[in-house]
Amino acid sequence: MAKTRVLVEFGMGSSLRRMDYTEACARAIKDALWHNSVNMAELFGFEKENMIVDVEVAVQAPDQVDTSKLAAIFPYGQISVTAKHGGLDVPKPANGPSAGHTVIANAAIAVSFDMEAV
Repeated sequence: MAKTRVLVEFGMGSSLRRMDYTEACARAIKDALWHNSVNMAELFGFEKENMIVDVEVAVQAPDQVDTSKLAAIFPYGQISVTAKHGGLDVPKPANGPSAGHTVIANAAIAVSFDMEAV
């Protein structure tokens, strides 16, 4: 059997005030998920648990992302989450009441199945 990708979805999320990289990534993942209603498992005759879900999130501080919390977002499937460098940290004015930066995260979700080569 060969791992065959059948779907990719993209999303964007942010943490406006708390500079929480995990939360920004969670919002990016949910953004990608909520944009589709594709029943891939049923389409190919598989159970939902057979889905291989590879998630990549990108933020400026990937070492601050809790990937286990992100994997818990998915109710089924074989989930793999990787945090990489990317996204944006947008500085806030230094003289403002809440200094710091806004975190922007990107997410890519790829769904695959083990399929026989045709």
